[in-house]
Amino acid sequence: MLLRTGLPVRQGVRLAVDPGSVRIGVARCDPSGMLASPLTVVRRGKGDLDALASLAIAEEAMEILVGLPRSLSGREGPAAVTARQFAADLAARVAPLPVRLVDERFTTATAHDALRAGGHDSRARRRSVDSAAAAVLLDAALESERRTGLAPGELLAPGGERPVPAERPVPAGRPERPGHARASR
Repeated sequence: MLLRTGLPVRQGVRLAVDPGSVRIGVARCDPSGMLASPLTVVRRGKGDLDALASLAIAEEAMEILVGLPRSLSGREGPAAVTARQFAADLAARVAPLPVRLVDERFTTATAHDALRAGGHDSRARRRSVDSAAAAVLLDAALESERRTGLAPGELLAPGGERPVPAERPVPAGRPERPGHARASR
């Protein structure tokens, strides 16, 4: 779905997940898409996808955003491969709920800085940094949608198969190309 730039973000609760090797940070936004907040941390391993699916139902989420770790140059390494597989498994588990991969560069560092500035010691930060990083990820995704008018990230096909082609806006006054839809008719 294409959105026109300058319009408010799509309405509905979104969940963001920041999958780590031990913990999965989870955040949610309000139904208007204005405020992202840490929600919880899920232990990585057996039952993690079921726990995330239950959270999506309980929170009445319209989509789930999964953090995709890229290097500063934008390249994807082993952690990104793992995140892509996790997102594909999650998409298969929660289908037909949309799952999107979203660039997560700097989210954990930003969350650590914010928690440190808030007076949390290193032990307290360890307990909450994962969900705080998911909130940073979600906030960045919402801001991207406000700025561009497009849903953020890379949409995975239902069931977690290969990604759906990226959505692109069609500038006003330019003819459509095959396979591209206009923002409004």
